[in-house]
Amino acid sequence: MDDKFAAKFVSHKISRTRWRPVSASSLQQPDVFATGSWDNEENKVCVWATSDFGAISLEEEYQGDPKQLCDIRHIGDVMDMQFLDQERIVTASSTGTVTIFRHHENNQTLSVNQKWEQAHYHVGSNMRAPCTGIVCSSPEIVSVGEDGRINCFRAESRDVVRTIDDADSSTMHGVTFLRTTEILTVNSVGQLKLWDLRKQGNDPTQIFSVTGERVPLHCVDRHPNQQHVVATGGQDGMLCIWDVRHGKMPMSLLNAHKAEKAEMTEMTVHMGYVHIGAPTCQCGKYISIRQTLIICLLALRMALCGTGMHQLTLKSLPFSLGEGAPLTFHVAV
Repeated sequence: MDDKFAAKFVSHKISRTRWRPVSASSLQQPDVFATGSWDNEENKVCVWATSDFGAISLEEEYQGDPKQLCDIRHIGDVMDMQFLDQERIVTASSTGTVTIFRHHENNQTLSVNQKWEQAHYHVGSNMRAPCTGIVCSSPEIVSVGEDGRINCFRAESRDVVRTIDDADSSTMHGVTFLRTTEILTVNSVGQLKLWDLRKQGNDPTQIFSVTGERVPLHCVDRHPNQQHVVATGGQDGMLCIWDVRHGKMPMSLLNAHKAEKAEMTEMTVHMGYVHIGAPTCQCGKYISIRQTLIICLLALRMALCGTGMHQLTLKSLPFSLGEGAPLTFHVAV
């Protein structure tokens, strides 16, 4: 299998990349994506299109460099970013602010649609705390932060719908919806927590953890068809598979990135590839999510090129652990 990738030289550090969603019934690949930057004198959110800016079938490959359509200044580092719908992009900032940007396709501009200033802050000092993760299910938005706080927003409301103070005594790194009224969070002491937003109080419904060292968990996602099956990625590069119906420990562990010695900063169970075999342990055996492609993003430092520009390359790499179909990782290097 040949590596297929496209590289684009940009003048800033990119922290997040998100494809604009397409309908589930669409036979076309997404052709527009957004990026967010970090650690720059002026950070920004950019919207890009594939070079031909047209419909691409599922069998076709992307050709050429992406074209930047528009950008807008972003206060603070972009810690996380999600599309709320085809027009709106939600960002989490290192300043603790959650912002909704609207993409105007008629004149290719971005504007601020809604903003919740200092949604995350440290109690007592009133200092801003980074917002580390967001998840969207239009019109609902949930954010988590370094302050251990969970905020619930509604896109059309200027007020915070609900805040769970002291939800965690440690930094919360990621969040995802399990069901409409339930969310999952991961934190810096290796815990996966389940929350029922219908219930009052600050206590989670369940707490899951890996025995041994409390290695921080950085990302979480659920299976698109089997909602009780959840995957998390850790600072040690370990991929954990959980069944939230049974037990409090992961049912499978995969030391996916031992060779790279890199933490797993992003991971998703890809809805478009639920029929690709994916062994999830070193013995090559399959578990209940064996027909799923899991995509992981490593925290690898982007090297400075001779021109002083940063190079972002996306590769698809086969990764076989034994018998069965190979597991493909999409890796940023």
